Amino acid sequence: MLAEDQGRASGPRRHVSELYVAMLAVAMVVGSGIFKSPSLVAANAETTEYLFLAWAIGGAVSLVGALCYAELTTAFPDAGGDYHVLKRAFGRTFAFLFAWSRFAVINTGSIALLGFVFGDYMSVVLPLGPFSSAIYAAAAVAGLVWLNLRPMKGGSVGDFAMTGLEVAGVLMIAGAGVWIALSGIAPLTDSPAASGPPPAGFGYALVFALLAYGGWNEIATMSAEVRDAKRGMARALILAVVLITALYLIVAWAFWRGLGIPALAESEAPAADLMARAFGEGAAWITALAIAIATFTSINVTIITGGRITFAAARDYKALQRLGTWDEAGAIPRGAYVAQGVVALALVLFGALYDGFVTLVDYTAPIYWLFMTGAGAALIALRLKEPATDRPFRVPLYPVLPILFVLAAAAMTYSALAYVKEGALLGVAVLAAGGLVHLWLRR
Repeated sequence: MLAEDQGRASGPRRHVSELYVAMLAVAMVVGSGIFKSPSLVAANAETTEYLFLAWAIGGAVSLVGALCYAELTTAFPDAGGDYHVLKRAFGRTFAFLFAWSRFAVINTGSIALLGFVFGDYMSVVLPLGPFSSAIYAAAAVAGLVWLNLRPMKGGSVGDFAMTGLEVAGVLMIAGAGVWIALSGIAPLTDSPAASGPPPAGFGYALVFALLAYGGWNEIATMSAEVRDAKRGMARALILAVVLITALYLIVAWAFWRGLGIPALAESEAPAADLMARAFGEGAAWITALAIAIATFTSINVTIITGGRITFAAARDYKALQRLGTWDEAGAIPRGAYVAQGVVALALVLFGALYDGFVTLVDYTAPIYWLFMTGAGAALIALRLKEPATDRPFRVPLYPVLPILFVLAAAAMTYSALAYVKEGALLGVAVLAAGGLVHLWLRR
């Protein structure tokens, strides 16, 4: 039986600044792939022109998406973020499948794959054997779930300091590229130039580039907590995406200049390899540690935002009462955090048995882009269904930009499925299982 009003008496309060929300977006995105994805983008882009084109397209798609989310989050603020919007646009079944996917695939898969990024760089500092990355990943996930069960203090100095460390890690990479260029050091390998149409794997290159940009939309779950209900989310989203795009283009240049595309494509820890080339092996060790700590921050933010979507969806179903309870003292969705942590640890085990980071990208990407397509379509649907709703921010050039975003997200869904591997098959199977879970819950 549905319990739509259950838990409505308690919930989030408006207590965080838009700067804090933008900081969360940067914290989530910057560590969600830029220290790992460049190798995979280079391997599939193959040439200099297509390497930079992949990163530029990623920034453009993210900016258009941020404009769409700015309208949705200011018009329909809720701790459920996308879940709340999709329910209003397309009904409970579609919204539940989204929430299920966030819980069982997207957020938990992101937590696990970030754990492997953390593990890859920690293994440069202190290797623990053949399963070193998986051991570090499991320890990071378990430790951060435990820390997040403590009371939240939005806007704390520690949060900003950790995000600053992430940005500093990116700027170190850029600085290494500049140092190599000024020193006249040749790239480790020559980078081929484009001589024709995009390579066969260019779509897959976009999957990994957009993975590095992924996460800015997660802060939609903070729309009920930002102090400025009218314009705060819009300013936070746009500021975050513009800053991230600028950082990523600089970093792409630094990797290209210092390593060259063939060497970058072969690197397991590209940031550490670039720093070693610029400043020696000691710099590689220090950089690996700094990036591991920065990635730790991204895992933390993913836990924070993912738990809120699970909480919002669980309020609508009586059988999920424990997951839909808000801890007023701690200002956290306690039950959702615990359940999310358990699933993420299971996915770390799954990644350890296959190919770690790459397998978890395959697991999450098709489902992520499927529901990003739905979010873009929801903006158009809600303009038609609820034209009288106050919209403090409206997407410019409507409906052109929302349609472009829907088409781009649909193309990314296709690209993520075109290279189907074990991870993608499991992700689709888990999404299908969500339909059965929803039938059971409605009974």
